[in-house]
Amino acid sequence: MWKQLWESHGGRIIGIIAGCALGILYLIVGFWNMLFVALLVFIGYTFGKHKDLNLGPVFPLQQIRMWLSERWRWLK
Repeated sequence: MWKQLWESHGGRIIGIIAGCALGILYLIVGFWNMLFVALLVFIGYTFGKHKDLNLGPVFPLQQIRMWLSERWRWLK
């Protein structure tokens, strides 16, 4: 059961663990930053889910570069 869970949701599990670890470190600095902790956990979960679903890179740098080069041609 655990192996199947790890294979299907491994990225999400790692993302949540990483987000919680960073959140605990941030909590040591200050208690009122709980919203930041929730943001870290959400970001970790999102990146992990993205990895699990094999959606490619999170930030498609090549596509962004091409869009910017078409959008703003410096030497027209």
